[in-house]
Amino acid sequence: MKNILPILAAVALLSACCGQSPYQQTRQSDINALTKAAAFEMPKVKVPSFPDKTFNILSYGADATGQSLCSASIQAAIDACHEAGGGTVLIPDGVYLTGPIVLKSNVRLHTSRNAFVLFSPDFTLYPIYDTSFEGVDTKRCQSPLSALNAENIAITGEGTFNGSGDYWRPLKKAKVTGAQWKKHLQKGGVLSEDEKIWYPDEGSKMAVAMCKDQNVPETDDPNFDWETIHSFLRPVMLHFVGCKNVLLEGVCFENSPAWNLHPLMCENLILRNLTVRNPWYSQNGDGVDVESCKNVVIDHCSFDVGDDAICMKSGKNEDGRRRGIPTENVVVNGCTVYHGHGGFVVGSEMSGGIKNIDVNDCLFLGTDVGLRFKSTRGRGGMVENIYIRNINMWAIPNEALLFDLFYGGKGAGEETEEEIAARMNADIPPVTEETPGFKNIYIEDVVAKDVKQAMYFNGLPEMKIENVNLKNIVMQGDKGCVIRQTNGLNVENVKIMAKGEVWTIAPSVENINFK
Repeated sequence: MKNILPILAAVALLSACCGQSPYQQTRQSDINALTKAAAFEMPKVKVPSFPDKTFNILSYGADATGQSLCSASIQAAIDACHEAGGGTVLIPDGVYLTGPIVLKSNVRLHTSRNAFVLFSPDFTLYPIYDTSFEGVDTKRCQSPLSALNAENIAITGEGTFNGSGDYWRPLKKAKVTGAQWKKHLQKGGVLSEDEKIWYPDEGSKMAVAMCKDQNVPETDDPNFDWETIHSFLRPVMLHFVGCKNVLLEGVCFENSPAWNLHPLMCENLILRNLTVRNPWYSQNGDGVDVESCKNVVIDHCSFDVGDDAICMKSGKNEDGRRRGIPTENVVVNGCTVYHGHGGFVVGSEMSGGIKNIDVNDCLFLGTDVGLRFKSTRGRGGMVENIYIRNINMWAIPNEALLFDLFYGGKGAGEETEEEIAARMNADIPPVTEETPGFKNIYIEDVVAKDVKQAMYFNGLPEMKIENVNLKNIVMQGDKGCVIRQTNGLNVENVKIMAKGEVWTIAPSVENINFK
């Protein structure tokens, strides 16, 4: 493996003459072209650059055979690079077993094509700390990859980061084959009382009962020992908080304990040519959750995950409103999504607001929902100025386009009719800071084939979905369009092919215009 260093040095010299680092393919001109094409005035998104210095983790004692932990070696190389003013930390070909890694300012972590970084399934390597998950302030385990208030950072190359998530995540027996279930039981763990759910240990099983709202445990005991539920506090694989000028390029992120990529309160963020994947049955196995970030480009990435694929968030309920930082100025271009609860998703944690989002030229193949907008009472926040164009979909088992402001926390198609009816028939509250809003949505040039339902709009009676514009759309499937609680729907050159009623317009819909 030492023979790679002279080769890389020669390539570096040649690339330096050409003005392009061998460790990075994205140029400023590439990003400028994408932001210039946005449907709104998009600020410049800076591509990070790094000094021409390389720190090979093998020089710091890393084991490339995967037999011993490399945490200290990798971190030592990152620290040395940072202290030297920045450069590139090289992970060459090999298998590297490691605990959590913390990226620091002016450091690019670069993986060779045949490099495989495997994060240890030993829960004790990931300490519990105060952070944010699912939009609220809580406790989780330290992420395998993290950075805090760092500037000018990158992860590039063609290698793979694997989070050993199958050791962390609860698993439902109904979601896997008999052989897969039998193999999974060999990891140890415990089963639910009905033996239909596997948990890594008793603590994880116990923590489920502590969750009143989705997957965040709550307790009134100030002396509660969080270590007793350590394994339940599954980390997101990559957690960058308060960082600026960030590039993720080329690599594969897979098998995360929870969400794969979670940039939080970051600015000038670029995700380009990534492969992001989790097993389709992975609980909370999101692709990327962009939360309270601004000036973001997601370009030509591939997602095949167990929950929402490309998701915009900005905090949840009181915690999100108190933070008060929207996600804004985002370009999503040329992405492909295979499995996922939604291809492109907004919410449900959107309490800080979401605005100025441009989604273009994407392909959704088999996602549970294509374009998914979700929220519920209690969130607050406004979602506005969303521009979506040139989207193709196929084999969508639920809705191609969904607005659900009665979201109950479950995946598409998982709620019972009784649960849905109970939420929709509750008393209508007054409009307050807890009332979410969706307005000024522009969707055009969409083709959706073999879907269960073309569209389903269900706004709140106290805050209807406002000003949705649909143009040049063709959808074919079992059911047509159901529109409820909407004020302002403009439909131009939209063709819906369904087995039953094509358009079902509820009396609660105002100002609908067909052209």
